[in-house]
Amino acid sequence: MIDNELCLSIDLGTGGPKIGIATLDGELIAHEIHRVTTTFGEDGSATQDANEWWDLIVDSASRLLADPRVDPSRVRAVAVTGQYASTVPVDEKGVPTGPCLTWLDTRGGRFTRRAIGGPVQGYQARAIARFIRKTGGAPSLSGADPIGHMLYLTNEQPELCSRTRWFMEPVDYLTMRLCGVASATHASRLAMWLTDNRHLDELEYDTGLLSLVGLGAERLPPLVRTGSNLGPVTSDLAARLGLGENVSVFTALPDLHAAAYGAGATTMNAVHIALSTTSWISCPVTKKKTDILHSIASVPGLTHGAYQIIDNQETGAKALEWFQGILAAQGQAMTLDEMTALAKTSPPGARGVIFTPWLAGERSPVDDKNARAGFTNLSMTSNTADLIRAVMEGVAANSAWLFRHVERFAATELKPVRLVGGGAQSELWCQIFADTLGREVHQVRDPMLAQLRGMALAASVSLGQRTFDDLSKIPIPVQVFQPDPTNAVVYHNKSGELEGLFTLNKKWRRRASRSR
Repeated sequence: MIDNELCLSIDLGTGGPKIGIATLDGELIAHEIHRVTTTFGEDGSATQDANEWWDLIVDSASRLLADPRVDPSRVRAVAVTGQYASTVPVDEKGVPTGPCLTWLDTRGGRFTRRAIGGPVQGYQARAIARFIRKTGGAPSLSGADPIGHMLYLTNEQPELCSRTRWFMEPVDYLTMRLCGVASATHASRLAMWLTDNRHLDELEYDTGLLSLVGLGAERLPPLVRTGSNLGPVTSDLAARLGLGENVSVFTALPDLHAAAYGAGATTMNAVHIALSTTSWISCPVTKKKTDILHSIASVPGLTHGAYQIIDNQETGAKALEWFQGILAAQGQAMTLDEMTALAKTSPPGARGVIFTPWLAGERSPVDDKNARAGFTNLSMTSNTADLIRAVMEGVAANSAWLFRHVERFAATELKPVRLVGGGAQSELWCQIFADTLGREVHQVRDPMLAQLRGMALAASVSLGQRTFDDLSKIPIPVQVFQPDPTNAVVYHNKSGELEGLFTLNKKWRRRASRSR
């Protein structure tokens, strides 16, 4: 029976890895969550230790497989998801030759701008046209993506490159450590923008796009189909973990895709919102398409030949975690549960306080790395409860701004909305999202662990235990939040104020950025 077979699921978030054991029906049996440190530098560096990830994951998997509730002989698959747009340089055995350059690392920006910079929204007209036509997107001029990372390493760290066989996404790096096979898919390398996504059967990198940015394909791992079986877990690792020889490792997926599986949002136009470190709004769609003005595109999707909407808001639930740290520094240490409980004592609208959530700039629906966060309309009577609620409402208002453009992109009304991610653990935040979006919101059970559950479901399809269409028949427990019409008026006005503040402060942000 499929519900007796297990998957070892790994979700490598920016904050650290989550590791879980789940049935192939998506029931999570046991899990662990670990934190890692991102090291920031004044030169724009933002790195993590990929060896630290691996050690945490293997040690955690050992403990989970020794749990009395888990029978290691029932494990059939290992599946990996996690952050993307990051780069791990590795040798021929998959061992890191240097730190991971995360999606926050901008050191390669000057090389990207030198290669394809120009007058059309910062790009050369010919270059941006070719990238959009073939891939649906384009390299970031900030350098915060694999092209920027590879250009930086090639130009600035030749000694490291001489020891490097592959430039890999974190999730592909982990699958190589698991099974010894170097691989990538159109989906796992979506943020590289170097595959012709009009033709997903072409398992090769586009030489024309590579030449535009001055790179070759010699350090790019071979492309295979999404959902491919890469082979068994290596014998050494299997022996260390107590796994059998029949445990398969499958191609990795970005957390965007795993969240769709875990939210039960795999059918056409079934929408989910991730309220995680960052935030996004996504659903499966039928074709490749791009809204360049609002940084929305459709990219290689859940299965080979499918597409998925991609966009990104640089700060999601991280905004509340950031404010938690501010309060702790002022002697008001609170858990997230305590913060949200206090926020309930402030009325909808936070008594007029507005929070702009752009702590790390913004990407969708406007691309502005200079955007910054702040509180507006504070008064002598504003209190901590108002500020916490304003943070929650500001993140929701930012999502509502993007949501309108995503609906226009999908050309249909998107409802209900499935909500996943750490922030979705808060029932208050779920209700705020329902009121702000004007949509029924479904809080998925254990929303912070949705990607672990999702990878087990994806593995069941790759194993041939069920078809992709069968997934829609699996019930995903949810709690339903209906929009309150009275609150909707308050939040509609607040969303408008948020957009107005963004436009009003544009010139000031440019001036302020010169002093940073």
